[in-house]
Amino acid sequence: MLKTVIIVCSALIFLMPAGFAQAQLYGTTTGTITFRSDAPLELIKASSNEMRGKFDITKKLFAFIVNINSFTGFNSPLQREHFNENYMESVQYPGASFNGKIIEDIDFAKDGTYTIRAKGNLSIHGVVQERIIKSDLVVKNGKISIQSNFTVLLSDHNIPIPKVVHEKLASEIKVEVKADMVSQ
Repeated sequence: MLKTVIIVCSALIFLMPAGFAQAQLYGTTTGTITFRSDAPLELIKASSNEMRGKFDITKKLFAFIVNINSFTGFNSPLQREHFNENYMESVQYPGASFNGKIIEDIDFAKDGTYTIRAKGNLSIHGVVQERIIKSDLVVKNGKISIQSNFTVLLSDHNIPIPKVVHEKLASEIKVEVKADMVSQ
């Protein structure tokens, strides 16, 4: 799966016309993803600031990926270990990704704040779900900032919740994504 997203990101770079590559491709290597599980008996929060992504503003195509092992926080080192080994199985499924296309037409030459919908494939735990995710996009001084809040149902991605921890792990995870993207 990680290999697929790397191929998608690479394709964005190589398929663009030569004259437009510098001005039309934006990217980040330090995007932030935070998740929150608010279960009856426990609140779990973790984040990663290692999200990578590319965005072709001409074709409105995007691809983002994060390494599951890069998440930190949690309530204890043991909880992080369980997250990687028992739930996310990060050795078998090392990355989560979202790639697709922006639905709205935006004039990226004008500074402004836009609410957009990103339609694409969200891949977590080896399961791909087509999603439309609403995001706020800010264009300012040649930079693009993206912020999005959405939920992920563990059942949609075949992530089981053992009965033993049912009251400590929410079945619906709240996700926040932030990225500042610059021309590449």
